[in-house]
Amino acid sequence: MRSDQTKKAIEKAPHRSLLKANGFTDEEIGRPFVGIVNSANEIIPGHIHLQSVADAVKAGVRVAGGTPMEFPVISICDGIAMNHAGMHYSLPSREIIADSIELVAMAHAFDALVFIPNCDKVVPGMLMAALRLNVPSVVVSGGPMLAGTHRGRPVDLISVFEGVGRVKAGTMEPSELAELEGCACPGAGSCSGMFTANSMNCLTEALGLGLPGNGTIPAVFAERIRLAKTAGMKVMELLKRNIRPRDIATKAAFDNAMAVDMALGCSTNTVLHVPAVAYEAGIELDLDDFNTMSERVPHLCSLSPAGPHHIEDLYRAGGIQAVMKRLTELKVLHTGVMTVTGRTLRENLKTASVMDDEVIRPIKKAHHRQGGIAILRGSLAPDGAVVKQSGVLPEMMKRTGIARVFDSEENAVKVILAGGITKGDIVVIRYEGPKGGPGMREMLTPTSAIAGMGLDKDVALITDGRFSGGTRGAAIGHCSPEAAAGGPIALVEEGDRIRIDIPKRRLDLLVPDKVLAERRAAWKPPKRKLTGVLKRYARMSLSADKGARYED
Repeated sequence: MRSDQTKKAIEKAPHRSLLKANGFTDEEIGRPFVGIVNSANEIIPGHIHLQSVADAVKAGVRVAGGTPMEFPVISICDGIAMNHAGMHYSLPSREIIADSIELVAMAHAFDALVFIPNCDKVVPGMLMAALRLNVPSVVVSGGPMLAGTHRGRPVDLISVFEGVGRVKAGTMEPSELAELEGCACPGAGSCSGMFTANSMNCLTEALGLGLPGNGTIPAVFAERIRLAKTAGMKVMELLKRNIRPRDIATKAAFDNAMAVDMALGCSTNTVLHVPAVAYEAGIELDLDDFNTMSERVPHLCSLSPAGPHHIEDLYRAGGIQAVMKRLTELKVLHTGVMTVTGRTLRENLKTASVMDDEVIRPIKKAHHRQGGIAILRGSLAPDGAVVKQSGVLPEMMKRTGIARVFDSEENAVKVILAGGITKGDIVVIRYEGPKGGPGMREMLTPTSAIAGMGLDKDVALITDGRFSGGTRGAAIGHCSPEAAAGGPIALVEEGDRIRIDIPKRRLDLLVPDKVLAERRAAWKPPKRKLTGVLKRYARMSLSADKGARYED
């Protein structure tokens, strides 16, 4: 056992003495050490309940003969950090989460690990750590929040964001918005639509590193606690059989995850996180891999913000296992891959079935023939940009419009909420990329304002930043190269014409090359005074098309 480095032989008597100071008995010290990586805190609704999940995991580890040792990990709520300086810090936290787990796990020589994430950058950060460390591991999330109810209809956090736009447009009274904010998020769990947290928790299950049910069992159900106990027991089985994360998260498993991504219509943030996670396993994923899978896999599930259903509906319909069972009809899944159940995906899917054909559509009745995400390239985004095409209205799939250019999210939001954006405009928000932001802020506030004001049929938004999984509409992010690196988005001027053609995967700036060359000769990147973690992230981060991970 790896933990023997800390406890075997006479020279390790001081180490054992320190362990006994924690109350561990000789019997406990003799068992395998299992690190329980817990991101619980009192800030995030998706994490407020994670201590009960951790306690259940520890019970499972003890039942199976291990000694659990819990340690904490930081986490940030993107919803609370949105639309102010705090959002600069969200994406950089992913790398710090992975690094901090590596530090603790290596320093204390754990034999196995159970990861307990739920929201935002914690899930990919923990997956990156799991694949980097490559000791037997299971991921068990805290589970999704239930949808709220407002005046007889289901609502969620995005309803509140869009409600702000409706108030500004005069279609909702402030008193109704106050009602809505009090009931849209009814309790613990990751926000209830197919936003980034739930997207990544679902893809963790599809990847095979989470148990069946990881992505969809609601946070407040006792089944979630039973799943956590099972995770504790399963990690001990994986340890005995020496099944490690890289044995599970192979290239074939990442193909499976991308297929599920397309069927679900996941957050565009998966295009950042999945390649960054794969890199830790020694696997290079290209943006074109997402387009290839999108051509093969139709969009089967219409979940908030693009559709009427929430994660609890997907749970009742059979969850991710049911989605994967349906995808076997297309023969796009590699069913021979190993999973943390200790069985292959093919074995897991024997008991899976679709319980609701409206929530998980049959292949021939798919919402869209192609998958939920599209990668666009062209003169405005030579290295690629991403759009959640399943959330784009038909009239916005092809559009040529007039550029309205902003060098920060704040400036754009002021103009949008003041009614300064009109039909046919294309809002361009730049210097918000990994280096330019820095930190590649999510822009749920401007996109929700546009949708709430009824402009999502007529206005597009393009940015070198990123979007929340809660974004819908013609919102095109990750425009690469970013403005701070001198990408074409830095050369756009007010009044330029931009052509969007999602079916053809094109994003073009309709300005003559000669004019662009003149602009480039005069262009200078803005200077920003940075300190601390943001200074390091701006210096070390790669472009969005590389997952915005640290450069080696």
